[in-house]
This record gives sequence, structure tokens and C-alpha cells, in this order.
Amino acid sequence: MGFSSSLLGSLVLLVVVYVAHGQPLVPALYMFGDSVVDVGNNNHLITLVKANFLPYGRDFVSHKPTGRFCNGKLATDLTAENLGFTTYPPAYLSKAAKGNNLLSGANFASASSGYYHKTAQLYNAISLTQQLEYYKEYQRKVERIAGKSNASSIFSQAIYILSAGSSDFAQNYYINPLLNRVYTPDQFSDILMQSFSVFVQKLYGLGARRIGVTTLAPLGCLPASITIYGDGSNQCVARLNRDAVSFNNKLNATAQSLLENLSGLKLAVFDIYQPLHDLITKPSDYGFFEARKACCGTGTIETSVLCNSESVGTCANATGYVFWDGFHPTEAANQIIANDLLLQGISLIS
Repeated sequence: MGFSSSLLGSLVLLVVVYVAHGQPLVPALYMFGDSVVDVGNNNHLITLVKANFLPYGRDFVSHKPTGRFCNGKLATDLTAENLGFTTYPPAYLSKAAKGNNLLSGANFASASSGYYHKTAQLYNAISLTQQLEYYKEYQRKVERIAGKSNASSIFSQAIYILSAGSSDFAQNYYINPLLNRVYTPDQFSDILMQSFSVFVQKLYGLGARRIGVTTLAPLGCLPASITIYGDGSNQCVARLNRDAVSFNNKLNATAQSLLENLSGLKLAVFDIYQPLHDLITKPSDYGFFEARKACCGTGTIETSVLCNSESVGTCANATGYVFWDGFHPTEAANQIIANDLLLQGISLIS
């Protein structure tokens, strides 16, 4: 996994010291992107892409579905805990996103959104452009509550996390002949990079200085991908993984270019490809026994409405599974990913 236990221990100690003084390491956390970080915004949309029903959320603190595409906590929830927050940034469209609750952050992510504007349109999700509009609206609310000077300090010291791209490939490009017959995966990645670059520049223009962006996961190893594109094999689909690696290389290069051009910006690329690939290919090294099939239903393809309380075969205990549904990791896998993210994001909190 690449992190040393002593370094992780030092970081945890640093967090403990801050928390003992009632202080998280940063004043606020903001999330943008897709289902990997959506904590319930899609509950408030007319869309099929929801997770506001059991068995989603069955292992969450409340044992109730929240809209998270997981049995429990997301990697970003665990990251919030790692940073010393005692609550999670509320979904911006939820009733909880009001008053002083807004001061420690907000979540603007929407399942099935992406860098490509039309991906969100296909599923009636909130596009990244609209997520930014909501963020501007949010800034005005915080300025009214905290005053302009305090608000400006919160915005510049906060951490912003962006997770997108997976839906653009898995839920659009691979199944859409209007895209995959017109563009090679490489060309499509270039279009997404342009959108990523514009998004970061706009966020920077709104005062953001500490931004973390996640790479693509190994798309070819998702249970649903193996089922759909694996030609009967139980192995990761090499072609899809190659596309993810190529995208990730471009993401790193684009991030480097942004760093060179935007003064005072801290931009960390969070590699989730390698940690998740390690979990999937060597599950027993991390205490897992099932990496091909997900916990929900048959574990081969179910996600969103197909993963429901009537799904036959759902596992009783998800802790040994890497995947919760056909696309999303379990809380147990998210815990390992979150520890890795803490180390990769040191530059954002130092």
C-alpha cells in the first residue's frame, strides 16, 4: 500500500493533538464529483441513480441509508475523521445544510456526474458546472453568517476534494456509440482533462488553495466491468485498466501544469488506482477474502436500484469484501484507501 505505519502513527498523533484542542486540521472540507463522494444530493433529484434505501447504509452509524453508495462510510467520511472533524460535510441539497452547519464545509457531489457535461445530463445528475454554481451560492451564505473576512479565511484554508471520471467512462463512453465510435479512449481523456483544468481554475478563482483530486480506480477490476466486458473471464479487463492508467498519467501532468501556473495553489493527486488494485489482486494481504464479487445481491453487476432489500444473495457481513456493489467499495476497503489518502495529502495540510 505504500504507507509506513510509523508515518501514519505520527499523522494520527498530530490529529489527536489538534482534536484535543477542539480543532480539526483545516477549517472546512468540500466535496465535488460523483457517487464515490455523494452523501445524499441525489436523494433530492428525479433520477434512478440513488442509494437512499436498504441495504445501502446498513452498517453506517445510524444503520440507515443516507444516499451514500456504500454499506457504511465513504473514504471521504473517514478522511474527515482523520482530519479531526466530528461531523461530515452535509449534502448541499439536504435540510442539514444550513446555518452554522455550513461553516465546516459542504458536499456538492452527485452520483453519475463527471467531467463530461453530458454524463450528468444522461442521468439527471448535478453537473460539475452546476456544483460550482451551488458552491458560489454556498459562499454567499457563509459570508452572511461569518462575515467576509472570516469566510475568505475559511475558503482559502479549507480542503477541496474532487472525484470524477469513472462515470464518464463506465456509464457513458463505454456504452455510448456516439462517443466510442467518434473518439478513442485517449481522445476522450483529453476532453475530460480540459474540463478538469477549467474546474480547478474556477475553484482557484473562488479562493480555493488546497485541492485534492482522485485518480480513476482500476475500472477493469470493478465487479460490474468484469461481468459486462470480461468475456466470461473472472480476471480484470486489461483494456479498461489501460484506459484508467492513461487517464491518470494525464491527470498528473495536467495537475503539474496547473501548479506551475496558479500561484499559491496546493494540488494533490490522490492515487486510488494502486491501493485499490492491490486490494483486488492480493485481498488476503489486507484481510479480505472476496474481491471479484460484491456483497450486494449476486455481486456481479448490481448497483443503485438493482441493489435493494430484495436482492437475493446479499452477504451478511461485508467486512471481508472489497466491493459493496458492482462499482463501489465497502467501508472496510474505504478505511484502507482513506489511510492512504491521508499520507498522499500531507502537502495539503502542511
